[in-house]
Amino acid sequence: MTKKFFAIFLLGLALLLGGCTDDSADVNDSPKTAHASPVAKNIPTFTAKTITGATVTNEIFSAKKITVVNIWGTFCPPCIGEMPELGDMARSMPADAQIIGLVCDASEGSPQIQEALKITKKAGADFVNIVPDEQLLKFMEGVEAVPTTIFVNSKGEVVGKAVIGADVGAYKNELEKLLKQ
Repeated sequence: MTKKFFAIFLLGLALLLGGCTDDSADVNDSPKTAHASPVAKNIPTFTAKTITGATVTNEIFSAKKITVVNIWGTFCPPCIGEMPELGDMARSMPADAQIIGLVCDASEGSPQIQEALKITKKAGADFVNIVPDEQLLKFMEGVEAVPTTIFVNSKGEVVGKAVIGADVGAYKNELEKLLKQ
């Protein structure tokens, strides 16, 4: 338990100091499209909880051709600012796509879960949001800023280009491109 808490603390600290700082707090800042993914090439085998308490595994990806994975934090103004748009995006997804959130600063039993519930409810962002387990924390080690959005195929492989920064238009464009492949 202490090891897990320490890992979550370090990830949160790194994201807070390296990512969502005053110079990136404007939701309209231009995002960067990464050529190399900030995460591993494959989603690890995991069993985690959603912010609503449901159990979810890496099998969540097998249901759709492409899953948009938005890695965000409850401490991050751009993350919170884009939630209404992400909720709209989730409601208008093509049948072969879905969006999920990965709440980087939440852990089992942490107050960030309640904060994430409050943020997503207020924004109408009722898509699945996952509280990372140890495997997902390790998977996110390369993420330096939030929001970071990646794309995952039905096999659990990270595909396309990651988008670093809040830009739902860029997420939609990358998703459209990946669905055509």
